[in-house]
Amino acid sequence: MSEPASAMSPASSLHVLEKLAATNPDCEIWWDSSPLVYAGWKAGVLAKAPPEKTAAWEAQLTRLFDAETAAGKGTMGFRGVTTNPPLSLQAIEADPGFWAGRIAAIARERPNDDVEAIYWALYLEVVAAGAAMIRAVYDVSGGKYGLVSGQVDPRFVTDYDAMLAQGLELAEVAPNVMVKVPGSKEGYAVIEELTARGISTNNTTSFTVPQYIACMEAVSRGLERARAAGIDLSRWRSVITHMSARLGNVGDLKAQAEARGLSLTAEEILLGEIAVLKRAYRWGKERGHPSKMLQCSMRVTDEGPGGRASSGHIALIAGSDMVYTCPPGYIAQLMQAEDRLPDFDARAIDTDASPELIEKLRTLPYFRQAYDFDGMRPEEFARFAAFAATASEFAAATRKTVDFVARAVEAARRRVA
Repeated sequence: MSEPASAMSPASSLHVLEKLAATNPDCEIWWDSSPLVYAGWKAGVLAKAPPEKTAAWEAQLTRLFDAETAAGKGTMGFRGVTTNPPLSLQAIEADPGFWAGRIAAIARERPNDDVEAIYWALYLEVVAAGAAMIRAVYDVSGGKYGLVSGQVDPRFVTDYDAMLAQGLELAEVAPNVMVKVPGSKEGYAVIEELTARGISTNNTTSFTVPQYIACMEAVSRGLERARAAGIDLSRWRSVITHMSARLGNVGDLKAQAEARGLSLTAEEILLGEIAVLKRAYRWGKERGHPSKMLQCSMRVTDEGPGGRASSGHIALIAGSDMVYTCPPGYIAQLMQAEDRLPDFDARAIDTDASPELIEKLRTLPYFRQAYDFDGMRPEEFARFAAFAATASEFAAATRKTVDFVARAVEAARRRVA
């Protein structure tokens, strides 16, 4: 796999994420978007780079991901890729002419399919194209790295049968596709079944300790079944996503605090989000669980030129062996603030929020649901505010993609008529 960040170049020219990776050799940096958009995004970042940084930034972004290097040597700085419906829509919108042509071709090949079926066929193609771009990384690493997450339709978050059927289809797209499944009661049943078949999974729309424990238990049951059936698990992986900033800012935390006359600072909210993640991380570590926690939904706080900058969503868990999946906008923000970000402390993962802050946060039912081991029953997962809001957002992006497909199909059929 890739060389350690410290062996690539002097520390002063390392990307912020390479510096983070250097705090633990088993931590992984992933790209949180389709590989199809990377080249265009990279060009846009470099076009806006300060002249004195252009060469260094170009080298950094090439180390993180270069399609030719990944295909030729099977190495890249990003060790995996996550996608979701909004990100897949971005890939389609980045080259609408090409994808409209593919939709027209699918419609011709499958004249009896409705728009929803054509949409799903298109989505599988988007996932397949991204997986092909980093397949060599998967092959060279023996399946440890180079996985691309393909997500089951977020409109089906409580439909076990639909999610399982789509998960099995996604797993057939390519060996390096990991199936992304929501953190609902039904989603964990799907994760157990996919695991029992030796299929790698990524638990998404997940925010809380009860969800993470439910996921680990589902994975453990699936592994037990897989071993009993003699399933090859040599290339199986499991990651469990913590959607940090969404926990504190999309759900009910602020509203419940305001209703109770409780003042919460941005730092206190951040520390609460990280406390939930660390509690789940340690629970898994204490039991030697094979799933890796995955940090996403990170933010940069930046006072601008001359001011301070920070990103506690990564700084406060530095030194862990987690996965950090980083979207394009977040990476660009880190680069703009790189000279004003403090150095990473490899011991940060071992630090905790104060007991006083945790007790303050636990006066809020929403935080107790997220932090306490018995904060929620599985039947409640899909009703948790951050879950409901995020699933709704993902479903809206899916509907928008379906409408893109519908318009492309209509245009193609008009041309034929």
